[in-house]
Amino acid sequence: MNTIIESLYNRKSVRVFEDKEISDVDKRLILESALQAPTAGNMTMYTILDITDQSLKDTLAVTCDNQPFIAKAPLVLVFCADFHRWYEVFRRHCDEVRKPDLGDLQLASVDTVIAAHNCVVAAESLGIGSCYIGDITENFERHRELFDLPSHVVPVCMVVFGYPTVQQTERAKPPRFAVEDIVFENTYCNSKALNMEAMLMKRQDFQSEDELKDWVYKFCQRKHNGEFSIEMSRSCKATLDFFCNEE
Repeated sequence: MNTIIESLYNRKSVRVFEDKEISDVDKRLILESALQAPTAGNMTMYTILDITDQSLKDTLAVTCDNQPFIAKAPLVLVFCADFHRWYEVFRRHCDEVRKPDLGDLQLASVDTVIAAHNCVVAAESLGIGSCYIGDITENFERHRELFDLPSHVVPVCMVVFGYPTVQQTERAKPPRFAVEDIVFENTYCNSKALNMEAMLMKRQDFQSEDELKDWVYKFCQRKHNGEFSIEMSRSCKATLDFFCNEE
């Protein structure tokens, strides 16, 4: 196993950081790595917000589902899908230009997440931990105001970075599903997909059906039925409307 693949296997989310700054050189390497990511049509349909204002970090720790460790992270990056710059240059040089729509948001969002993960992989290679914060997609109106976002620019993901504590380094990585459970050849295998109970029994190492049922119920209440999840869906609809319809 080479060092790149080994780092992918070893990487896990880090939510407790040492009180140690990330050097300007390493920060630049992380950001430059984002720009090396694949991008549709070489358009680079994203903008990265480097959050250095502590009051902004403190606010994000609240608006992103009340997670205090966000405020303590040495490096906080918000990755925004951005069609604003392309739309404006198209309008300056073309007679007819359609408004950005769902397909543009889809492509820009994929560009954005690929760039974010390049940063995560680069940071890991430097001994710097990271954690994705999906909750940046909540409270869209508040985040739009916080970041002064123009039309056709929306937050897609946020990543916080820092040096992991010893406890975080030694903490076991949560188990993953098996390749055979997730990879289907050529067509979707619905019979496998509907066998989630067996997949969970194996991944979580449950010893009984009752243990499985209890875990699924609690996980559903915490993740799928949770207030943050409902707000995220509402906010994503507002995000879509803003990206596609706002001038």
